[in-house]
Amino acid sequence: MSLTLYFLRHGETAYSEIGAYCGEIDAELTPEGIRMAKAFADAYRAVAWTAVYVSPMKRTIATAQPLCDSLGLKMQLRPGLEEIHYGKWEDKTVDFVKQHYLDDYIHWLTEPAWNPPTGGETSVEIASRASLVIAEIQQAYKTGNILVVSHKATIRIILCDLLGIDLGRYRDRIEMLAGAVTVVKFDLHGPLLQELGNRAYMSEDLRSRPGT
Repeated sequence: MSLTLYFLRHGETAYSEIGAYCGEIDAELTPEGIRMAKAFADAYRAVAWTAVYVSPMKRTIATAQPLCDSLGLKMQLRPGLEEIHYGKWEDKTVDFVKQHYLDDYIHWLTEPAWNPPTGGETSVEIASRASLVIAEIQQAYKTGNILVVSHKATIRIILCDLLGIDLGRYRDRIEMLAGAVTVVKFDLHGPLLQELGNRAYMSEDLRSRPGT
């Protein structure tokens, strides 16, 4: 048996709907986001879970809660799984950022690996903190199914780091909608991507929600 990581992006928040930057802001799930979390629990309850690692934010905890409650699983909260810190862009729309921080915005779009949002984090910094959590999991569990509940940018950056994709291209190479499930198995040859951004477990009305 191999070690398999299930990466789950949290369910919808109000920021998912309006498209404003939300990293350190501790946003709640919307009613639809709560439905996504319950749908995940229903669909994945039969998996033989070994452990659950969760970003310590309200939206990620609430996403993991239905599954953990139904199976009696304990969440292991890890700050390394938090979303990108957007600095002065937090709670701002793209149009606002373009108007007030255009140079930083252009640099961030061009090469986010080394250029952060104004006062925020680079992709390299996120990969550094998140990779410590992945290394901890690999050290603690040689086999089993591990659920990792995190955020849009963070999951994409982790995947780039694991799969050898340029960290600066995480937005250009990987989509990660709200509630999406991605599966990576670790075998003899390292991490193998088995499933990317799956939302088939949701009802059609939830899949049609803005997934940003």
